[in-house]
Parts: sequence; C-alpha cells; structure tokens
Amino acid sequence: MNENYRLDGKICMVTGATAGIGKVTAETLARRGALVVVVGRNADKCEAVVAGIRESGGQAEAIVAELSSQSQIRALAAAFQQRYQQLHILVNNAGAFFMRRQFSEDGIEMTFALNHLSYFLLTNLLLDLLKASAPARVVNIASGAHRGNALNFDRLKGERFYMGWVAYGRSKFANIMFTYELARRLEGTGVTANALHPGLVNTRIGSQNNGILGKLFQPLVFSRGISPEEGAGTSIFLATSPEVEGKTGQYYYRGKAIVSDPKTHDLKAAARLWQISAKMTGLSD
Repeated sequence: MNENYRLDGKICMVTGATAGIGKVTAETLARRGALVVVVGRNADKCEAVVAGIRESGGQAEAIVAELSSQSQIRALAAAFQQRYQQLHILVNNAGAFFMRRQFSEDGIEMTFALNHLSYFLLTNLLLDLLKASAPARVVNIASGAHRGNALNFDRLKGERFYMGWVAYGRSKFANIMFTYELARRLEGTGVTANALHPGLVNTRIGSQNNGILGKLFQPLVFSRGISPEEGAGTSIFLATSPEVEGKTGQYYYRGKAIVSDPKTHDLKAAARLWQISAKMTGLSD
C-alpha cells in the first residue's frame, strides 16, 4: 500500500483516536497533510495526541466526547459543524470490549451503544456535511469477530444471556451490516462507505472497564496480536488510497476486499437494523 498519498486541504475526523489504531490513523492522516479532528473521551489524552501531531508539523484539533452517550455524540457533531464547513473522511474507530453486561446513560447495553450506535448516530448527524464535501469517505472499523454471529432484534440488550465476546462479535456484525445499508442509501452522492477487519491488534481494548478479568484477558488474547501500526494499515488505505475512489459497500482486510459473513448481506435484516437504530437514537428513518 502506497504511503505517499497526500491529503492536503482535506478535513478528517477519527474517533477513538487517543490510542491504538485510531491514534496511528490520526497521526498518519495528519502527516499526509490533512487537518485531523481527534475524538476521544479523555481530554488530556486528546490534547497529547494533538500536541504530538502539531510538533511533527501536522494540523490537528480535539473534540472530547464519550461516544456511548447519545447527548455527547450530538454535542460532538454540533461542535464540529460550528467549526468546519467540510468533512472529507470520517473514520469510525471508537469501540470497546465489555466482559460484564453494562448499560450506557441512555439505558442501552454498552457494547451495542458504543460499538454500533455511535457509528450510526454520528455518521447520520454528519451526512449532510459529508455529501456537501464529496467525494468523501466513511470508514468503519469492524472485525473478523463478526463471523458466525447474527442479530437477535428482540434482545439487543443482552437479556437472559450475556457473554462479552458474543456481544462484541454481534456489534461488529452490526458495523458491517450498517456499512452495507449506508452504502446503498448513499449511492449517487459521491460519499462511499466501507468496513474493515484490522486483524487481531495488540491494544488495550480488552483491559478497559473490566477489572481483574480484563487484566487477565488482554494479555491472553490481544497481546498476541499485530502492532497498532500494522493494524491501522487498512483503515489508512481506505481513507486515502485512489485505488478505492468510488468503491463502496465492501469489507476489507489487509487492503483487499473480502467476503464478510453471508448473513451480513441480508437486505431485510439490514433495513430492520437501520430502523431500530434510528428509533434507539431518536432519528427519523
């Protein structure tokens, strides 16, 4: 994958940009000339990433938001729209793994709230800006963990049974199905939407908010993964490469379009997921 594609004059937003592949993605887009808006829930970490980018000669600003909170997502979108007139690249990267069932401030199971609904709500709130900036791109970080999963629309809160890895896989399944439906709805607008599997990346995703279990789980699973620099390769490719200009509604791994789980291509289920997501976030369909 060519590392020299320039983004001069482009405005990008990267969520979950204070660590892991989100941080690497933000730094790389800035290094290639883009103005990058760094989004994270910790103000100090956001400012540290921004400072590092600026020290390297790049352009960056921060907006702090807890993306499991719909009110904070709305505030994030409003703040961005007040500051900027364009958005060329949106990288939805923020996510987490929760071993125990938890709920967001909106009363929604946390994995689904953060990993899927934040993508859905933020993207929809910024759609008009993306369309006005076309050609523009939406890049959704999903996962190979989606395979073998499905969505039980009657139990999206994990009622009766909750297992962290299953909830995570289902949220990534939703990411891919959302991406395909979004691409269909954006046909002819000049805005593309693609999803990707970054690989098993050595980040702290499994150690956050999970107490002693998380501290045990993270080194057993994620510490065996590839580096964040390698893991960010496909998200950077989808955000920057001329090779994917105009290509939409696909799922990528290591810079190549691959086939996601067959169930993610169910058009009726995708339409239902969109309708339920719209209802859960207070948007019209």
